[in-house]
Amino acid sequence: MERLYSWPWVEAQVARTIEVWDAGAGQSALGGAQFSVQEQQRREKAYDEALRFVERELKRTPRSKTDRLQTQTRITAAFARFSATALGLQPDAIDLLTNDFLPVGTKLSRWARRFDSSLSMPDIVQACRNAWTACGLQPLLGESVWLTPSILGYSLLYPYSDNYLDRVDISRAAKLRFSQRFRDRLRGEMGFAEDDREAAIWTLVGLIEAQYPRADYPEVFDCLLAIHRAQEQSIAQLQSSEQFVDAQLLAMSCAKGGSSVMADACLSHGWLSPQESRFSFEWGVLLQLGDDLQDVRQDLARGSMTLFSRAAAAGTPLDALVLQLLRFSERVGEQMDDLPHGNEMLRELLRMSWRSLIIGAIAESHEFFTPQFLQEAERCSPFRYGFLRARNKKLASRQGLYTTLFDAFLEAPDDGEDDLPSPVYRHVPWLEPEVSLA
Repeated sequence: MERLYSWPWVEAQVARTIEVWDAGAGQSALGGAQFSVQEQQRREKAYDEALRFVERELKRTPRSKTDRLQTQTRITAAFARFSATALGLQPDAIDLLTNDFLPVGTKLSRWARRFDSSLSMPDIVQACRNAWTACGLQPLLGESVWLTPSILGYSLLYPYSDNYLDRVDISRAAKLRFSQRFRDRLRGEMGFAEDDREAAIWTLVGLIEAQYPRADYPEVFDCLLAIHRAQEQSIAQLQSSEQFVDAQLLAMSCAKGGSSVMADACLSHGWLSPQESRFSFEWGVLLQLGDDLQDVRQDLARGSMTLFSRAAAAGTPLDALVLQLLRFSERVGEQMDDLPHGNEMLRELLRMSWRSLIIGAIAESHEFFTPQFLQEAERCSPFRYGFLRARNKKLASRQGLYTTLFDAFLEAPDDGEDDLPSPVYRHVPWLEPEVSLA
């Protein structure tokens, strides 16, 4: 059978997406809503009030399960108040975030901790980010928002695979050997796991296979193999990356980001129309380029070249690239509007999140922009840039607060979470893993 999402298909989609990206060059205005200093200060006040409330709640140290669940409820209500005032969200958007997306994150976090107690909070939050992307796709594909076993499995692959391949202290040969074995597992080969990492990965792939049998849903596994190959290619961005021209760096980012969210979409629905596949691919590219902008300082430090880190390393202001990224986000929004499913509230929420990702990243990487551009961009932010940097620095110094807040939401309600498979795998090297679907 011919593979639908073969690597040549990915390359063709990358070329098409780069044409869209190139068409956005030369934009001269940021566009979008602007905020007066007084409006920014009003929103900053709501931010600080919400933060102080959460801190007070976490200092109460609830002893019983009932008390801990009540703490969850109060903090969720505080988030709703913050969203209404500081972010300007309407009640239906707040309801979607608190009653659909937040439970996806808490459910995944609880399952992950039971699956592997060694997973760190950043690992689990990273997995949650991917699950939220997949669940954001579900209504756009005509599905209800819920954490499926396959979305759970795919999202948790990142801490075990993607992060390992991104590590600079692992040799290229070791990464390629691991990658080859992982590829074999994605192809359906059931070799023994050599260590705990492989045992976990083998189990998580099994969750996907249980929901989507290979014979019935070949597109799902085409997508998984596509993102795997794109991840292998991105290793080159940490190895001798100076040899690549900007067009090659862009192509690698497009392949990695596009195929990742393509996989999210296919796992959300089982199959995709040409229109859905193109939208999800371009959304993935948008998120990848947004991440590259957010990580420009870290990428410079570790020698990883992206469009943004290379420009910054050369002393070129990032103004034009960010304007191009904002225009690209508008193009992705136009693609989203052509989809037959999903309501306008969700579409506007996604547009706001994409723009906030970009505008907020400028604040943290302010040294890479011209002063005039920073002034213009700050007027497009609901918070002043100095305020954002100060609060981010404050929160970074309070890792204990993050951990306490995270743990506060790991308390499960009494009705349990029986709609997900039991989180079981063997932590023993050289034994074949097992998936329990009890």
